[in-house]
This record gives sequence, structure tokens and C-alpha cells, in this order.
Amino acid sequence: MSKVLLINPNKWGRGITSIWIASHAGLLKSHGHTVELFDCTFYAKWTVDEIEYNTSNMQHLPSDYKNYIVYRQESIFEDFIKKLDEFNPDIIFWSALSSHIHGEGEYVNIQYGYELAKLAKEKTLLITGGLQATAIPADLLTRMPLINVLTRGESEETLLSICDALDKKQSFDKILGIAYKSEDSIKVNKSQPILKDLDTLTKYDYSIFDDQTFFRPYNGAVVRAVDYEISRGCIYACAYCVETVIQDYYGFSTTSRGGAIKRAPEYLRSKSPERIMDEIDSLISDQNIFLLRCQDTNFLTINRSTLQGLADLFDLKKPNVILYIETRPEGVNKKSVELMKRLKIDGIGMGIELATQEFREDKLKRFASQEKIVAAFKMLKEAGIKRTAYNIIGLPEQDEESILETIQFNRELNPDNITVAFYSPYQGTAQQKKANELGYFNEYEFHVDGQLRTVSKDSSVNADLLCFYKAMFNKLVKEGLDDLDNIKEDYFKAYPKNY
Repeated sequence: MSKVLLINPNKWGRGITSIWIASHAGLLKSHGHTVELFDCTFYAKWTVDEIEYNTSNMQHLPSDYKNYIVYRQESIFEDFIKKLDEFNPDIIFWSALSSHIHGEGEYVNIQYGYELAKLAKEKTLLITGGLQATAIPADLLTRMPLINVLTRGESEETLLSICDALDKKQSFDKILGIAYKSEDSIKVNKSQPILKDLDTLTKYDYSIFDDQTFFRPYNGAVVRAVDYEISRGCIYACAYCVETVIQDYYGFSTTSRGGAIKRAPEYLRSKSPERIMDEIDSLISDQNIFLLRCQDTNFLTINRSTLQGLADLFDLKKPNVILYIETRPEGVNKKSVELMKRLKIDGIGMGIELATQEFREDKLKRFASQEKIVAAFKMLKEAGIKRTAYNIIGLPEQDEESILETIQFNRELNPDNITVAFYSPYQGTAQQKKANELGYFNEYEFHVDGQLRTVSKDSSVNADLLCFYKAMFNKLVKEGLDDLDNIKEDYFKAYPKNY
């Protein structure tokens, strides 16, 4: 049987239980393959301190999270070589798709993992996947020439097929959903069918993570948490969103005038209520989990019978957990709020993106009216569910006035928490292609991470100005814009312009 070493290339410096790691590990182990994890998270000289950065700009409440974890001072590269010598893997795998696809540094895992994987012995197969592998396989194999195989689309069953073929010394030429090097050429095999039933995947294996990975700051406290998925897919096709890359790969590229994909029920899939409850029971008993950080792209579009069935099980079993979910404002109504209360949903993140409805609809293909956004935030507040507003700055053709309008709109909404992300040019999305045409970004950007940095070359709202608004967004929402010029002056005295 194959020995597979997974790499978690996380550079955020805090625990993230990447869903693809748990899903791939569970399936491979159930078929007799040996799987181990090399987790980069807590190497002091590898990580960027996301907690400190986003606490300083008021996205996070202060917490004593650092008291719960220990950073390693050793060289990550030396430790990785030791791991290779000890485990002697047949395969190294370090990036893949799940519902957990871009918000916490997942997009750049493919290149950060490559920095380590290329240290492997020549006989070890280097295999990886994810969004870039799905969108631009041939280009990626050229840019990262030591990669042997790319998995495209959802890859649990694909990686299992590769492991089985390796054991039997069979060729990969009939495995669907991969791209690979064959002598002097690059071969891109046909796409695999979309996984129709998520219950066919073995129970996700969270035991592969080190215990301190489960600690997470949450609203000023530190709780035990996992990243979790009930579903995969989204019915909407926003022009900037990585979800569109996956939709295109599986043939769901036709949309309605309202921005929803056609044949949406075939693309949006969920586990059964019984399977979800079984996994939650295990997470409580085995890892003492209290917070399920649901990474589902749009929670309230999950099949209503699935959510109702899960709510019935929650009513019956009364699990000691809370949920944080992400959804869109148009799904929030009296009935869905009642359902969310039964599902013990403590907090909701909703994408505002920016304040101008016309910009959202014309440029981003995101159709949610101001009135629905305002009504959703009001209704959730009345229900006692914490609300987080997600915002983006640095979008192609977004000017400074738009950023100021977005700050003002957040003042009106008065959410419990506010996050602001730098726009990221995700390969294969419509907005990424447009941004390249406008000269805002390089053809391929290696260090994209919307929470930590901007790579924009836009001259109208340059990177220095974007960094200012990232740092001061929450302050300006809370205090208003009357003193904007003085706040800018003080900021740039402390942080001279670099771009």
C-alpha cells in the first residue's frame, strides 16, 4: 500500500483544520494506505502572525490565544527533511479543493507547499491540486516543474485512484481529473464526474491534526474548533469568486439573469443529516470540539430538508456545540432565522463586498439589494445572532470614494464584527482576467492572501492606500470619517509609503 505524506503549508500562525486534509486522510486510510501529516502552522520562522495583524486592525477581539499554543523554533526545512527520512513517503500531497477554498490562505498553499515538497527524493511523487491546478494545469506544471501530477476538481477519489495505480504499478493515463508530465509533454486527462453523494466519502479524519491546532480565538475567547463542511458548491456565479473555477470545470457555466447557475441542484450537494450528526458526535467526544466553523459557501442554500433533518437531530440530542456559518442576505427571513436558532448558530458572516449596488451587479455579478442587506442585518440582530460583515477593497475599477461609501454603509449596518479583505486575483475568474487586462496584477501572482497583503499595482488606489484602509477600516466605521485627513496623516507618518 502507498505511504502518503500530506503537508499543511498554513502560514497564518494559528490553527486551521483544512478540510481537504481530513477528507483525503479519512478516505485513504480506510483503503489501507498509510497517511501522515507535516503541519507547518506553528513554525515560528515560517508563519506570519495573522492573529496579531488582524487584532491590531480590530477585526479580532484581543484574546489570550498565544497562551494555548507553542511555536517551534527549529528550521522547518531541516525538520521536513527529517520527516522524509523517517517516513520515506511514496507520495507527497499538499493542496486540494473542498468547501474551504480561499478565505484563510488556502489559495497560496500550492506554492508554499511546493517550497517544501521540492526537497523530496527524486523517487517520491509530488502531487497537488486546488484552484490553480483546476484552472490552469499546463501553466502550473511549467511554473512549478518538479510537480509530477496535478489533481483537478474534487480529488479524494482521484488521489485514491493514483495510490491504487501506484501499488499495482499501473499507468495514470486512464485516471480522470489529472494533469501530468509524460516524457517531454504535459497531458491533461478528461474531467472526472462531480461527486454526487458526499456520504460516499469516509468519515473525515480530524485525528491527524496536532491537538493545539484545535484551539481558536473566537469573539475574545479561545475555544476548541474545527473547520467543517456540510455541503459543497454554491448556486451563484459571482465574477470574482473562486467557486466559478470549479463550476466551469464541471460544466456549470451557464447562469440566469439573477446570477445563479442553471442545474444548481446538481452542483450544490450535501451530506445527510445522519452523517453530519455522526461526525459532530465524534468531534465532540474525540476532540472536545465546541465551535464548528462551517465553511459552506452559502449555508442557507443547502437543501432545506437536510437542514430541517439536522435541526430535528439537534433538538433530540442537544449537542454541546455552536456553529459559525456564511451565507447571503437574501436567504435571511423569519423561517430561516427560526431554523438557525434550532441549529445553534452563534454567528453569521455575510458578504457585503462593497456599498454600491450597481457596481456589485454590473462588475461582480452579485445580485443582492441594499434593502435586503439592511433587513437581514436587522433581523439577525433582533434574533441575537452575531453578524460579521465581509468587505473587499482594491477591486478592479473600485475607486477611493467607493471604499468610503462602503465604510459608511457598514456604519449603517452596525454589525458585531467587520472584516475587510484585499481583492485577490484568483486564477480563472472573470475579475482576475479583467484585472490583468487593466495591468493591476501580474499574469500569475504567487503571494495572494486577501487577509495579509495586497499585490495590486493599481495607481488610482495604490497599495499604500489600500494598506491604510485595511488597517483603519474598523476604526473609521466606529468613529466616522470626519477626521479622515488627520488619521491618514498620522498613519503615513508611522508607516511611510513603500509602493
